[in-house]
This record gives sequence, C-alpha cells and structure tokens, in this order.
Amino acid sequence: MSSHGTLTTEPTTPDDHADLSAAASQLRIATFRLARRMRTQRAVDSMSDGQFAVLAALWKQGPHTLGELAERERVSAPSMNRTVNCLQDSGWITRTADEKDGRKVVISLTDAGRSVVDETARRRDAWVESALAQLTDQERATIAQAAEIMARMVTL
Repeated sequence: MSSHGTLTTEPTTPDDHADLSAAASQLRIATFRLARRMRTQRAVDSMSDGQFAVLAALWKQGPHTLGELAERERVSAPSMNRTVNCLQDSGWITRTADEKDGRKVVISLTDAGRSVVDETARRRDAWVESALAQLTDQERATIAQAAEIMARMVTL
C-alpha cells in the first residue's frame, strides 16, 4: 500500500516483489482456510457448496432463470439444471413459468429454502462471533479493518 492508503500496482524493488508475493500467498492461504472452516457451519450437512450458493443467490437477489443462475455461478446450463433439480426435489426452490415469456422458467426460493439460508447464516455468524470472542480488542479492530480492505479488494 502507498502512504495514501491505496494499493500500488507494481513493486519497486525485487525485495518488494518478494514481500508482496509472500503476503499474497499468506493472505490466500488464510482466506481459503477461513472460508473452508466457515462453510462447515451449515444448516444442512449434505448440501454442497454449489447448492448453497444457488440458494444464497436467490435469497439475496431474488428469482432467476436457469441461464442467469448458470452464468452467475459460472457453470454450464446442464450442470445448473442438475443442481436446481436437486434443490427442487428437496423442497428448497420452485420453478414457475415466466409471466413475460412462457418459454422461460423462473426459479425462486421456498420458505423452506429461505429457512436453510437464514439458519446457515445464523450458524456462520455464531461461529465467527465465537472466534472473535477469543481475540483481543486490538486483534478484533485489526480484523474489522482487514474486512473493510478485503471488501475493497474484490472490486479492484
């Protein structure tokens, strides 16, 4: 980072590059491990990450077509269709004809699907809260600042 709080684009020396590479690797590993640990906190143990991602997308952004979901999750339409079939069989989503274009099908959350997302978010928040409670006030402040920076990084 520069003295102005913005990310620099190029290291200035070979040592800077080595430091940046080491920091990037350390951040990648820590983020991956934290995300993996958080993913274990789910309401339905048998649900895959991909299935939950679809439920979460519908919860956050509302109904989607199959194609929109496939594009959003960067998978093929046939792959998304299998995921959606499984979610529908479990009662977590519904498919209805699009009011504007009867050839399209709109996928929406059911109340049961909404409950799965809500409970999973509650469990994950509880796990993070418990982990944060084990840290010092200074560490919690550092984590809060890091969270802001990481949120900004994803938009770069």
